[in-house]
Amino acid sequence: MLFSEPVENIIRRRKSIRTYLDTSIEENKKEALNKFVSENVAGPFGTKSRFIFITATKQDKDALKSLITYGMIKKPTGFIIGAVENKSHNLEDFGYLMEKNILLATDLGWGTCWLGGTFSTSRFAQKIDLQNNEVLPAVTPVGYAMPRMTTIDSIIRNSLGADKRKPWSSLFFNKDYKPLSVEQAGRYATPLEMVRLAPSATNFQPWRIIKASEPDVFHFYLRRAPGLKQLFSIKSDLQRIDMGIAMCHFELTADEKGLKGKWNINNPLLKGMVDKLEFIATWIGSNQVM
Repeated sequence: MLFSEPVENIIRRRKSIRTYLDTSIEENKKEALNKFVSENVAGPFGTKSRFIFITATKQDKDALKSLITYGMIKKPTGFIIGAVENKSHNLEDFGYLMEKNILLATDLGWGTCWLGGTFSTSRFAQKIDLQNNEVLPAVTPVGYAMPRMTTIDSIIRNSLGADKRKPWSSLFFNKDYKPLSVEQAGRYATPLEMVRLAPSATNFQPWRIIKASEPDVFHFYLRRAPGLKQLFSIKSDLQRIDMGIAMCHFELTADEKGLKGKWNINNPLLKGMVDKLEFIATWIGSNQVM
């Protein structure tokens, strides 16, 4: 088992933490995280990724202060830094893998916070020895969360609507493009709910999922947020990372429930509402409960 408890519990518990206790991470937990991130390199689309966990120095913390709102990250104990090949589907793979790292950190009792953007010329790029054929699209601080949320943290969460999620009727659809009910989702209802609860840039929740007429087949689409790439002058395509996060939640939860399957990138070429969406991948279940 990847985690010490059901991944559904971990997903529900995880939230973005911006202020941390000035407390060291235990060596045994640090070793567990280091081992996991170093081996967590294979995403669903096969682009090569690599991750490291570092203890935060004063210089690392100072490096965040020049990155707009990231200067509001206070006293992290460490950072998970990731690099991925600059190839097709790389950001979806990166989002999938980094979210696994974040869920493992959550399982170990730590707080994290997705920090997406362009870090390719930052101190973090130096730490991971970023190569010419790689990009560094996100990092996450790691540490023990403050027992009580600070006023500024509460303001940020409220401004982003971080605790709010779109309803099923806005995200999941049947083959006729009508809202998918929980009953129609059947045994995939929980994996879809874990997608609904996934974090995303500015909490836009860009995933749109269509259940095909075939059993256990789900098409994942991206709905673009107009102007998001211009927000804060972000250069990295954060919404593709969001799709990788959604795929991670879906697959991990399905796997725990014995719903085996695989990802396929052959566009089904559907018509209708998907004309304004970007196809990402299709989940094809094996139709067997293990």
